[in-house]
Amino acid sequence: MNPWRLRLLTQLDTLGTIRAVAQAASLSPSSVSQQLSVLESETRTQLIERTGRRVRLTSAGVILAQRARALLDHMDSVEAELRGFGEEPSGLVRLGAFQSAVHTMALPAAQRLASRHPHLQVQLMELEPHQSVPALRVGDADLVITTTDFGELPLGPDLDLVPLDSDPVLLVLPPRHPAAGRGPVDLAAFADEPWAFDIPQSYMANLALRLCRQARFEPRIVGRFSNYTLTLQHVEAGLAVALLPALAAHTARYQVATRELATPVSRTITAALRRGTPPRAAVRAVLDELRPALRTASTPVE
Repeated sequence: MNPWRLRLLTQLDTLGTIRAVAQAASLSPSSVSQQLSVLESETRTQLIERTGRRVRLTSAGVILAQRARALLDHMDSVEAELRGFGEEPSGLVRLGAFQSAVHTMALPAAQRLASRHPHLQVQLMELEPHQSVPALRVGDADLVITTTDFGELPLGPDLDLVPLDSDPVLLVLPPRHPAAGRGPVDLAAFADEPWAFDIPQSYMANLALRLCRQARFEPRIVGRFSNYTLTLQHVEAGLAVALLPALAAHTARYQVATRELATPVSRTITAALRRGTPPRAAVRAVLDELRPALRTASTPVE
């Protein structure tokens, strides 16, 4: 069985459609279909059944996809051990992290690892929670920093989770806002304010909308940004207020004020990796380097 075709099968199991697999693999849908047909020939088993324009895995296809994940992870582990004879973490580790964790956790960890393990390469990828877990499941990432609080995309038993820390959500205000003082605030008092939000369906956009509705108001959204820098600049300019995690609400770089919420809300920051064979030495080294990173990080975020 060709490992590349097995990876396409695992991606189909996770993503659900040939078109989504083609986009993830930078192939045409017809190429993906052709390679999966070859895999069926290699295994002498029907792995896919077609109903109209849609496809789904057969029972045999589901079993093979599940086993293939463990096989592919084991192959990566063997390859890394052969390069370094198991004595030194080596090879490529693809680490995905949400925006504020890239600067405060992932980047400092990569810098420390570069000096300590010269044969280890950490590839950093900015992936928000709604992107990182699918990337992990299809094999596009080896390890991700995410949150267990993104209810729209639950972390199932196929993943191993390692808690790292928690990060409170804060109300961010223009510096001269009347409420720019100290102490917790009731979110309902800001029902008439203009709001800056993250992009739709992202973790922070869904969380902010849920908190506003729990405070019995529908926010008037005047800006949507996928970058916390733009959100902070928008608030700094006096054009909006926003809800941001503390890691992103960097008051030293931007002239903004922050207030805690009267009803505290925090996101749980977690490292996640695929469950199966024990992680190879390189992945373990990156994970071990991440554990204390949040408590010692001092790098400003963007």
